[in-house]
Amino acid sequence: MGQCCSRATSPDSVQGGANGYGYSHQPKQAQTPPSYNNAQPPPQAEVRYTPPAMNPPVVPPVVAPSKPMPDTILGKQYDDVRSVYSLGKELGRGQFGVTYLCTEISTGRQYACKSISKRKLVSKADKEDIRREIQIMQHLSGQPNIVEFCGAYEDKGSVHVVMELCAGGELFDRIIAKGHYSERAAATICRGVVNVVNVCHFMGVMHRDLKPENFLLATKDENAVLKATDFGLSVFIEEGKMYRDIVGSAYYVAPEVLRRNYGKEIDVWSAGVILYILLSGVPPFWAETEKGIFDAILQGEIDFESQPWPSISESAKDLVRKMLAQDPKKRISSAQVLQHPWLREGEASDKPIDSAVLSRMKQFRAMNKLKKMALKVIASNLNEEEIKGLKQMFMNMDTDNSGTITYEELKAGLAKLGSKLSEAEVKQLMDAVHNSSELLPPSHNI
Repeated sequence: MGQCCSRATSPDSVQGGANGYGYSHQPKQAQTPPSYNNAQPPPQAEVRYTPPAMNPPVVPPVVAPSKPMPDTILGKQYDDVRSVYSLGKELGRGQFGVTYLCTEISTGRQYACKSISKRKLVSKADKEDIRREIQIMQHLSGQPNIVEFCGAYEDKGSVHVVMELCAGGELFDRIIAKGHYSERAAATICRGVVNVVNVCHFMGVMHRDLKPENFLLATKDENAVLKATDFGLSVFIEEGKMYRDIVGSAYYVAPEVLRRNYGKEIDVWSAGVILYILLSGVPPFWAETEKGIFDAILQGEIDFESQPWPSISESAKDLVRKMLAQDPKKRISSAQVLQHPWLREGEASDKPIDSAVLSRMKQFRAMNKLKKMALKVIASNLNEEEIKGLKQMFMNMDTDNSGTITYEELKAGLAKLGSKLSEAEVKQLMDAVHNSSELLPPSHNI
């Protein structure tokens, strides 16, 4: 992956989360957290004009408790989340923990609870990241297109973050399931994504990891609201400061991040990449390796010649070009994106986009998930929470029920799921799984 990224595990993850209910952390100086429970939503932000420059919010100091306090992450007495909520079925798993469906005991209302294992927060930076993420979630809660924060709890083994339940699933899943897809549908989604950027910037936050996996739909309704759910790499903006740490997810990272000199403009770039994918089904900068992706990003050549671009409106292409301007000083702002005619004036056509776009989008999504998991195995970096799902994947690949997965079965299974691993990578995956006695049940071997 070159000299740029020291913690990446796959071409689509430099230092990003696994999904909308995942966890992503980057060392950063943490600010003293406010009280985390019973958060009151801040006032609604106007998202249709350019906001004034804002300093990071002033955070009030935490009053020291009267009782002796254990060595906690949240800086307060242990608080049992189960005294307020009943934890139910598992909704998702990430590198640092598990997300559960939870029910408020007093009202019966349902929420999502991220339970983060403290034994995985091994460094001071990991703990600071969790504190900062919770602080930013509380700061942004109540704003359009951002998941509602409900409270944070800590016990001896875990930190629990309770938030709004987004029951509508992932963005790409909804698009693929609907079948009918048009520029107008893409414009609606883009508006929601850019609203998140605009609200974040207005409230002094740089997101730093915008990607489709970090958005969920609030409900299963046809017109459900899109919600940003993961703020693990977000930071409070310090005006005048240029950031140098490389974060984000490879396909979506801005060129100035790779040059280690960036500001909040990187979020508009990432939103532009999402828009390109929404219109074509593939990212604008593509390669089989992380280094190849980064090289393509730095070169900045955007393909508007291949299908379906000849049939995409000039207004849509104009917006993509402005969002993906190489020079961040010339890049359109989030407020300007929201005022662009393609979004604001209903220029986007309701004419169906080529069905091949949905097919490519489905393949891109499946490949990302499989390749990320495969490369984790190759790197011997698979955590306990992910082993269960991987076992099931391999059992499904055993097409002849022989109890043994051959090289050809593995290659065919990965291809069926949309992965484009090279021959060498498939062999590495075979070797990695073969050398892990815990990866597969006794009746399934490679």
